[in-house]
Amino acid sequence: MSGWQALPDELPSEVRHFVEQLRQLKDRTGLSLVALGARTAYSKSSWHRYLNATQPPPRQAVAALCRIAGLDTTDAERFGVRWELAVEAWPRSAAEPARAAGGEKGAKGERGYEDDPTLPWWDEPPKERASGMNRLLLAAALLLVLVLLLGLAGAVASG
Repeated sequence: MSGWQALPDELPSEVRHFVEQLRQLKDRTGLSLVALGARTAYSKSSWHRYLNATQPPPRQAVAALCRIAGLDTTDAERFGVRWELAVEAWPRSAAEPARAAGGEKGAKGERGYEDDPTLPWWDEPPKERASGMNRLLLAAALLLVLVLLLGLAGAVASG
């Protein structure tokens, strides 16, 4: 690959394949790391870590790169699957708590890695957006039932 650091030999094959694919996708955009950082919620140094396999990228960073590269939904979903496989196999540092390696949820994400706090509101995960939308739909349905009951009560009272 053009101008990229060699990846460590001890990387699991899933991680190596994912990072190589991520590098190709980044190259396809024609953007520098600075420009990529400006177009996403992730800094130049974050992208450097992700593309050199020193830190796994958050799912939202991968989704942002897929959008910028113009991938269709199917290809972006394939990248999501590659991301899941890579994060599962990603080497854990010795300093990382044992519970993170076990995949426990807590202050960290589902795979033991912290979610990126720089995630903009428009890249909010779909399930969080969906729960807010579900609450809004429930409130609208309850309001509709209330209006219908008041209309029925008014009709009965009018005779």
